[in-house]
Amino acid sequence: MTAFFPRRALRRILNLDDFEQAARRHMPKPVFAYVSGGVEDCVTLRDNRAAFEELRLMPRILVDVRARDTAVNLFGERCAAPFGIAPMGISALSAYRGDIVQARGAGAAGIPAIMSGSSLIRLEDVVRAAPDVWFQLYLPPTLEKLEALVARIEAAGITTLVLTVDVAVLPGRENNIRAGFRTPLEPSLSLLWQGASHPAWTINTALRTLARHGMPHFENNEATRGAPILSRNVMRSTGGRDWLSWDDFGRLRARWKGRLLVKGLLHEEDVRLAAQAGADAVILSNHGGRQLDGVPSPMRVLPAAVAAAGGMPVMIDSGFRRGTDVLKALALGAAFVWVGRPFNYAAAIAGEAGIAHAFGLLRTEIVTAMALLGVTAPDQLGPQHVRGPE
Repeated sequence: MTAFFPRRALRRILNLDDFEQAARRHMPKPVFAYVSGGVEDCVTLRDNRAAFEELRLMPRILVDVRARDTAVNLFGERCAAPFGIAPMGISALSAYRGDIVQARGAGAAGIPAIMSGSSLIRLEDVVRAAPDVWFQLYLPPTLEKLEALVARIEAAGITTLVLTVDVAVLPGRENNIRAGFRTPLEPSLSLLWQGASHPAWTINTALRTLARHGMPHFENNEATRGAPILSRNVMRSTGGRDWLSWDDFGRLRARWKGRLLVKGLLHEEDVRLAAQAGADAVILSNHGGRQLDGVPSPMRVLPAAVAAAGGMPVMIDSGFRRGTDVLKALALGAAFVWVGRPFNYAAAIAGEAGIAHAFGLLRTEIVTAMALLGVTAPDQLGPQHVRGPE
């Protein structure tokens, strides 16, 4: 699966933020706004970066660090690096076959990827291309629909389910409205102009998808096919989750025999409840600053969450852009880190080659920083390696 971006041009991409700038030029404005934006005043979106900037690393010197290895053990399996690809909705609108590109790229790199439930490619197709992919589940609005969807996920061969719980209602994403993004997208002269003014995306992603696979639909929110991505008069059903409770999680835990993670927690009491309810791990997350504005970065609550988890692995996402960000999270007790938007951008501009390049950049930064911190393995990091604001 190729993209418009020549592989030789990837040499100009020196860090994950460079992918964002390239993707901004490549994607139509509404699509880029959907991927990049936050909610309301973007206070949380900004705090996701500010939290890292307020932490300082404490290096150790004169340590033999020649035998550095970034691999970690995750649920008894070896991962080549302490980070994976977070779930991102509608990835196939950013990149041609985006969900497959991300999942295959992760597999090639030796790291896990979580496929979004709000995806435009059938989960069965992604599993065929990348059998080890994890699946993100949004709870459907009825128990009957939940049972049907879980049965379908099970039949597809998914073994790790990631339940996202911070979407009881949808927020007011004003940036999407201003940029002209909605789901489904509504045909308009403005949308036509965006396609015409971004020909590489139009040819390599939109038209290529239509020609080979037909009109994309939301395929995995429920057991049956959902709304098309482009329609003038079809509405996508995204509500009905405000009644869900820990009792419903308990029913899912009893039903699902594979690994079950809970994503979207921030409060340490919810971490404690997740552990008591039988979660295999949690992912601290504020949905990349896309749900409730004014909540803290997960990095600010990580130590309290780890203390409340009682030994259950605490993972984390939201705002990770540098290898030093990853190491700061590991030092504060995170078991694993998930990186989202940069891999979306990488797939959009360069397909699987972009994913491989993004992985290599982040892993190289981690290898370098480990040497300067005086450690040879991620599990050697601890609170002694970071300092907070004075």
